[in-house]
Amino acid sequence: MSLFQTRAWQDAWWKFWGDTPGFRRIDLFPGGNDLYIDHYRLKNVLPVSCLQFVGTSYRRISTPRTEYNGFDGNQRPPLDRLQWSEAVFADMVDGSDDVAWLLVLARAHGWPVRRVATDIAYAIDTLGDFAEYLASLGKGTRLRLFNRRSVLEQCGDVMIDNWWPENPDGFFELLNRFHLERWGQPCFNATSTAFHLEFLRQIEQEGGTPELSVLSVAGQPVSVLYNVWYQKTVYNLQAGYIENLHKKIALGTLHLGYSIEAAFANPGARLFDMLAGGGKNEDYKARLATRQLPLVSLMLVRNPVFKALYWLKDFRDRKREHGTSGV
Repeated sequence: MSLFQTRAWQDAWWKFWGDTPGFRRIDLFPGGNDLYIDHYRLKNVLPVSCLQFVGTSYRRISTPRTEYNGFDGNQRPPLDRLQWSEAVFADMVDGSDDVAWLLVLARAHGWPVRRVATDIAYAIDTLGDFAEYLASLGKGTRLRLFNRRSVLEQCGDVMIDNWWPENPDGFFELLNRFHLERWGQPCFNATSTAFHLEFLRQIEQEGGTPELSVLSVAGQPVSVLYNVWYQKTVYNLQAGYIENLHKKIALGTLHLGYSIEAAFANPGARLFDMLAGGGKNEDYKARLATRQLPLVSLMLVRNPVFKALYWLKDFRDRKREHGTSGV
């Protein structure tokens, strides 16, 4: 079970977004992701009943991303007995038993399956030796991740502190400020920040360890990493840093290097998971990762009207891909 299937993540997500008009949670059994049905009208006309994982929302609202979604393999939900017009199961591991089960079930019931999104999650195996891992990287990547520490130290005393549990509010203020300066908008709005604070308070009860890592140079915080240790995996959920501290330093990657090294040094850690998503200027995760995990979001279509509409949409999309007009 991943961090995203914990009660801490699932219940905190529902606490802050479960009261969205049209949402109805389905109580089945523990294990895997919880499910809910979102009732709404597409373009204010067509009624939709969309079955999906708690922690995800197709079309309607934007929330922190929930990855590695799936079902309890020993007790999967009776999808054929639930009332839905379409089902969207986001960010599942492609090729997993859960995906295979969905495809078989859909074929048996005549439900068309659409791949509505794909992505790649990146991780680093930390059971080996950190020096060997560094040696396996390209010269430029190794420079940014580790070798430029001496340059950073020339800028002033380097300190790395965990601001949990003493100052989580200050940590998220820093994260939002760094993102605002770099991306033009904060990382989390007020609701999402409250969600993460609630999740962090609860995850400790399930054996998780929050790590709100703040790297300071000469007493000034310059970089933050939002990590959570859970079941031998370090999940890196977010990062932020100031730009142009030094022209030779990739500050975010350098801070990541300290955190990765700590995971290698901890005998209880086996994986440093950077999750899905890319960087602003480069695909740095692909350069650092020792394993890649493909993710897929599948839509199952049950309603006959929706089947026809999606067939027409997919037909037109294929026509455009081949450079011809649709009908």
